[in-house]
Formats: sequence, structure tokens, C-alpha cells
Amino acid sequence: MNKPNVIILGIDSLRRDYMSCYAHHHQTTPHIDKFAEEGVLFEHHFSPSIPTTPAYANMLMGGDCFDTNVVGLRHQGPIGGDEDKKTLAEILGNQGYQTTCVGFTNNPSSRGFQHYLDYEAWQPDETGRCPKAEYLNEVAIPELKRLEQDDDPFFLFLRHMDPHSPYLPPRPFERMFYDRDEKDPSNTSMEPVYQFKPHADFLASWIPDGVTDEQYVSAQYEGAVAYMDACIQNIFQTVKDLGIEEETLVVVTSDHGETLYEHECYFDHHGTYDNCLMVPLIVKYPGVLPAGKRITDVSLIEDLMPTILDVLGIEDTNNGTGRNLAGLMEGKEVPAVSEFYITECTWMRKHGWRTQEWKLIQALEPDFHFKPMTELYNLVKDPGENHNLAAEEPDIVQLLQERMEAHIRRREQETGLVNPMYTNTNYHGLGGGPFTTSQEAYDNLYLGSITNARSLQAKDK
Repeated sequence: MNKPNVIILGIDSLRRDYMSCYAHHHQTTPHIDKFAEEGVLFEHHFSPSIPTTPAYANMLMGGDCFDTNVVGLRHQGPIGGDEDKKTLAEILGNQGYQTTCVGFTNNPSSRGFQHYLDYEAWQPDETGRCPKAEYLNEVAIPELKRLEQDDDPFFLFLRHMDPHSPYLPPRPFERMFYDRDEKDPSNTSMEPVYQFKPHADFLASWIPDGVTDEQYVSAQYEGAVAYMDACIQNIFQTVKDLGIEEETLVVVTSDHGETLYEHECYFDHHGTYDNCLMVPLIVKYPGVLPAGKRITDVSLIEDLMPTILDVLGIEDTNNGTGRNLAGLMEGKEVPAVSEFYITECTWMRKHGWRTQEWKLIQALEPDFHFKPMTELYNLVKDPGENHNLAAEEPDIVQLLQERMEAHIRRREQETGLVNPMYTNTNYHGLGGGPFTTSQEAYDNLYLGSITNARSLQAKDK
């Protein structure tokens, strides 16, 4: 009997709290909701190292940023640090799997697939919209049918981009969650967005002229998620109609979340606040994994690869920090995660420590938002992370700093590598670094056009 097929929907920029199966107040994901009812949903799944490149490295290598040696979007060189460490695509390829990656070409974290296919996920069409998920289906569904015809099992990785800015869902999704006047001259909520020089030109390039209401732009994100969900149903239906539903492990997850209007990090994914760290994880394998199960334990993005390999009966030779979650899905006890290290080399270089009650964010250099170097949030009393308590709770700051630094020392000793957060001073690609003032960062960091934004996602593998 062949090993099961694997399909991972590794969606970019999907925060779980905007999905209706995770209790969002709008029904944004009815088809994924149905999928979740037939599989296992992890309620508290996190991506500790953002943005795209480190997050997918953790996902597809089963380790933390010390295992992958990746923390920056613009990562240069190989991933993994150790030549013996393999990506999930490489491991499955060595086990006789056909492997195809859709929408994630020329990024170091997508190493090891046999085939790469691309689709348009950035530029608007003549209507000013971009039906990203439909474009993906036009590539992915024929490839799925081709893979199914072979006797060997397959691994298909799909990177949906609809929740990633620019948010450009087609009609009727662009107004599915908004029916007000987005150009109301009395609404000034978009003024700080347009005034934020580093990203202003990029945002103005796709937000319609004259929009004054930030809730309209946030509704575009919701609409993009809903549109993507409808198109994902096409993939679910193809799996069913091909007769391979019972022999295919399907995963819905994301690399990181997204910031909409929170924390002055407008319509992007920088800042180690929970809106950027919270991601979905839903796993379905009929007859093998339970249906309709919801798991409340904390899980991390690095847990995905060892879990998949265990379900497939394949040895995980990477020995990364990722945990095998199969036991949790079977109702067994698995060592719990109560605290973890968080990092970002996005437009800011910061790291921190998250517990169930507290979050410490420590800047490694001044950021372009002029935020304080140290932030502390009580996640129980202030889940939105709006009230910085660093000055009021210096003992808590010190305790969390000590726990974070002890973790860093231990992981450096275990891997023989210096913490990559300390060495990636050129995370912005400008040469040199670090920035010495927030004003210097503000004056030098610039996103620019949609074309430039897309170029940041693809580097030589």
C-alpha cells in the first residue's frame, strides 16, 4: 500500500482570529469551517519567528530559528546550518514522493521540491482587483490531477496569497463585509496610514483613491479571506472527485498573521504582537485522525513537520525542536509549551519572550515607528497588547529577560551557532547597520511599489 498523499495549504498572512472556525464574528471561512469539522483544529497555534522566510523555514524543517539559522525575510545563504538537515520536501522526495510547490519559488525556505509553479499574486487586473486564489487554482488543480495519475504518492504545497497585501478580492467579496461610504470626508482614520512615509507609496498604489475609512481596508482583508475560502473549496472538491480523500493528509495553516490597523503597523505583518503570531492549524486525514476534535494546548509552527512524518510513518532525522503532535490528536498527554522565544527581522529587529500571562518585546535597535526599546504586556488583562507596562513592572521585565537570555544561551550551546538575531544586522538589505536612532530607520526604510514588495519575497535558493 502506498503512503498517503500530503497537501499543505501554507497560506500567507492568515491570522486565525479572522476565520469563523476560530470564532470570528463574520463568516469568512465557511468551507474551511466544514473542513475543520472533519479534522483536528488547534486553537492556540503560533508562529514565533516572523516574517515569511523564517516562518516557512520553521514549518518545513521542524525546528526553531536556531535550528534553521533563519530570522530575516531577506535571508542570504542556505538554511539549516547543518548539511544533514533536510526540508520536508527533501525528506519526502527521498521516500519516493512526487513533490510540487505552487507560489513559493526562489525562496530559501522552499528548497527541495522537484517542481515549482507560479501564479499572479500581486498585480491587479483591468478591474483593479486580483483574483489570486483563482489564479492559483488554474495552476494547482491541473497539477493535482497530474500528480494523482502517478503510482507514487505526492506532496503538494500551496501558498495562497489572498490575505497578503495588497488585499484585492474581486466582486462581490470586496464589499461583502462593508457597505458604508469609504470616502467619507469626515472620517480621518486613514490619515496616519498615508502619512507613514516608509510604506505610504506602497499602500497608495493599491488602496483606491480617496479612501478615508480604515475599516474599508480591513474589510478588504476579510473579503480576501472569504474569497480564498470559496476557491479553496474547489481544491477540496477536486480531492474528493479524484477519489483520494481517504488517502490524503490535508493541512490548512499559515506562515504568520497580519496587522490591520493595530499598533500603527498598518496593513502589513511586522511587530511581534499576537495578531502577527497567531495562525491556524487544521489537519484532516479521514479514518486515521479524529474528526471534529479541537485541541486547546499551545502548538508551534515547527511542530508541523515532525507531526506529518509521524503520521506517514517516516523517521524525522532533523531532530529539531518541533514536537510530534500526533499524541495530542490521539488524546494522549504531550509535554506542554508554556513559554517560547519570539523574533522578527521584518522592518524591525526585535525579539522577546511570551508566556501564558506576559509578553516581553525587546528591540535590538531603534525601530521606524519610534516605539520604546522595551515593551511588556499582560496578555490576560490586555490581550490586544495596547498598554505597555515595562516602566510599571520592572521586576517582570527582568524576570522575562533572564528567561529569554537563558534560553538563548542554551540553544546557542546546543546548535553551536550564534543567535541569528544578533548577526542579522543587514536584515533590511541596505548594507551596514544597526540603526542608531528611530529617525534614521524612518528615513531609510522604504517599501515602494507592488513590484518591489514582490521582489523581497524571492531570492536565490
